[in-house]
Amino acid sequence: MVTHWGREIPQRMNVKNVNGNDAKCLIAYFSRPGNNYVNGTIVDLPAGNTEVIAKMIREMTGGDLFPIEAVHAYPADYTETTEVAQEELRANARPDLTRHLETPDSYAVIFLGYPNWWGTMPMPVFTFLEKYDPAGKTIVPFCTHEGSGLGRSVSDIRKICPQSAVKEGLAVRGGDVKNARDEVAGWLQDSGMRF
Repeated sequence: MVTHWGREIPQRMNVKNVNGNDAKCLIAYFSRPGNNYVNGTIVDLPAGNTEVIAKMIREMTGGDLFPIEAVHAYPADYTETTEVAQEELRANARPDLTRHLETPDSYAVIFLGYPNWWGTMPMPVFTFLEKYDPAGKTIVPFCTHEGSGLGRSVSDIRKICPQSAVKEGLAVRGGDVKNARDEVAGWLQDSGMRF
């Protein structure tokens, strides 16, 4: 059991749909390992911060993991990546993805994870949402950041997916991800999903 604000939360939760039946969930996430900005310093991460949170959610919900990856990898250098990301945002680019979801209709709930890049999601996440078309599904966003929280990402998701139920998101500071298990568990419990 994990405790969150005095409540005990099971280590593994089953996501329920509105009828109370088990709902198959997807944890789709974009994450960048390697050269990253954490707590004011550039560090080399073996796994990106968002991937760490995505795997916690998987452990707690039993959902399927789906990494969102661009065909053209971002530069190894952090500063160069931020420049490419800013240019993609200015151009409203939709980078091609390395793979696509095989059975999108089998998921009722999508936990959608990403780092906050320039106030919103990286552009490959926009590509994923537009190709997947999650109309009628529940989207539960989560992001990692270094001080800017969710930015405008949740409103961007609502614009792209007007026929989806978009829940309030979770923002975890990158330097805190390794110690975020209780925060993630509490957010899952408080998200309005039935567990």
